[in-house]
Amino acid sequence: MDSVTLKDFRCFRGEQTARMAPLTLLVGENSTGKTSFLAILRALWEVAVNEVVPDFRREPYDLGAFSEIVYNDSSRGEQADSFEAGFRDSEGAVSFRFTFQDVDGVPFPVSRYVSIGNSWFDVQHQSSLYSEVRIGIEDRDLLTLVESGVRRANYDLLRGFEGVIGDALGRAGRKNESVSQAMDTGDCPFDEDDFKRLEEAREEIAFWQIRERYPQLNLESAPFASAPVRSKPQRTYDPSRPITDPEGAYIPSYLSMMSRRDPGSWRKLKERLESFGTDSGLFDEIAVESFGKTDASPFQIQIRKIGGKLKGNRRNLIDVGYGVSQTLPIITELLRSDAPPLFLLQQPEVHLHPSAQAALGSQFCSVSGPDRQLVVETHSDYIIDRVRMDVRDGKTDLKPEDVSILYFERGESDVKIHSIRLDADGNVLDAPEGYRQFFADELTRSIGL
Repeated sequence: MDSVTLKDFRCFRGEQTARMAPLTLLVGENSTGKTSFLAILRALWEVAVNEVVPDFRREPYDLGAFSEIVYNDSSRGEQADSFEAGFRDSEGAVSFRFTFQDVDGVPFPVSRYVSIGNSWFDVQHQSSLYSEVRIGIEDRDLLTLVESGVRRANYDLLRGFEGVIGDALGRAGRKNESVSQAMDTGDCPFDEDDFKRLEEAREEIAFWQIRERYPQLNLESAPFASAPVRSKPQRTYDPSRPITDPEGAYIPSYLSMMSRRDPGSWRKLKERLESFGTDSGLFDEIAVESFGKTDASPFQIQIRKIGGKLKGNRRNLIDVGYGVSQTLPIITELLRSDAPPLFLLQQPEVHLHPSAQAALGSQFCSVSGPDRQLVVETHSDYIIDRVRMDVRDGKTDLKPEDVSILYFERGESDVKIHSIRLDADGNVLDAPEGYRQFFADELTRSIGL
């Protein structure tokens, strides 16, 4: 995502656009909408890529019913009847915009608009009985078709853009055997050049969705969304199916399964985990200790911290401090070879020492890029400063334009999002006065001024 636009969503009054980048950091006071922003990113992905009705109550984001999601300021008597959200892709070729209204208490995308180049398509669900499909090029509204028997509320799956557009183009020539014949007889609302451009746009949508769903043949298309507090470690684990969850409870079983079934990939992942562990000061070695020879055997996750020349004994994950167990799920997900293209991380620095928080910032820089976008909600100045310094020092391929800092500033009854950039020296650009005021006040206090 290159940019995200919101209108009347939660605490975001009116329309706002936020600049996105391969690494986007969300900062601001508590309860300023940062988690809501992560939730709408997942919802946008689900509507645009997976073409399903998003669940705004699915963990780790439970935003409630429609009435709790749409902007509402009772003190001013302002109540929106819908909210909008959209995004432009990183190449700027495809833009989506969706309007959500209340259908049985659930936010339903009653309008789905997509533009590719100068072609655009708008699918509007007018009722439970029919929908309207509009097709146009630039400012020309070329075709409006009504489809009956369209499913909506209580159905998760939306009708795909490619199919809707294909049917609409086909129906333009319904009186004849083909669209080309309809053009010849004057029954078609667009000419051959228009039709070619619309067909190319339809194919671009299909290609874009396949590319986003299966980057590097990755079948896990859903964004990874983490919870701010992750699962508690156990002394001994029983193997289970490693199904992704926001708290990372599946990670020990995932590591155990990989060590048994794919030793080569396990060695590579182990090396990368240990590299981060060493850089962060959390651990130097990680191992899976199995108490049997089958996949059903119980196991432990063991950690070793090397002090000087002495290796020391391996210790159980539960005995080495909460920071390791809280960070392991996030780092494992980031380093997986089949990781999804979009990560939504909530406060990954929880329970970490400042030096480990800084190392986490370096890790974010090293994995962010064109094929992997990270959006990180953080209260850690150590993470932000490390990102700035790594960009300045060229520690990774991440450039200043590849980082966006979104500052969420509370107003009287709403929140404004400020898009902040970095320059080549890692300096913060275009920051509002409130962005650094807290840190400046703390510094003034600490030196006694």
